[in-house]
Amino acid sequence: MDIIIRPELNTDYEKTEEMIRKAFLNEEYSDKREHLLVNRIIKSDAFIPELSLVALNQKEDIVGHILLSKIKIGDHHDEVNSLALAPVSVTPPYQKRGIGSKLIRSALEKASDLGHHSVIVLGHEDYYPKFGFKQASLWNIVAPFEVPKEQFMALELTDNSLEDVKGIVHYSKAFLD
Repeated sequence: MDIIIRPELNTDYEKTEEMIRKAFLNEEYSDKREHLLVNRIIKSDAFIPELSLVALNQKEDIVGHILLSKIKIGDHHDEVNSLALAPVSVTPPYQKRGIGSKLIRSALEKASDLGHHSVIVLGHEDYYPKFGFKQASLWNIVAPFEVPKEQFMALELTDNSLEDVKGIVHYSKAFLD
């Protein structure tokens, strides 16, 4: 299957939002509001346009999307910049075909190329480790809310970039609305 990954354009936002809504419509562990989260993030100062990517099929329909946005880790006296991976979406007819993996790999590579050093994800503990994610607790990094520690993970894009980092992840206001 020929899938093209490219940066999302302003003209894509409406189509992307609808695709994200459909992607999570029947997901058991979803609040069915992921499309609203993306909408808030793209309007916030946590948004990094180069790290909002879409997957296109041969007809150039948007069939997938991923977003990495700015976060901070630490306490208010000593914070470091990082990225949150949330969400990754693939429309139901295209799920389980490797598109999500392709989006994740592309986004992580782009983030590294842009000079970012780490990524945090709240996700399935059997899925994200294949991309190099490990439990964030290994670095004494904790979520700002109750979550199983196996599902709260971090990835160093630069060797040892989280070695001296510890504390709470501070998501942008877009995540809290």
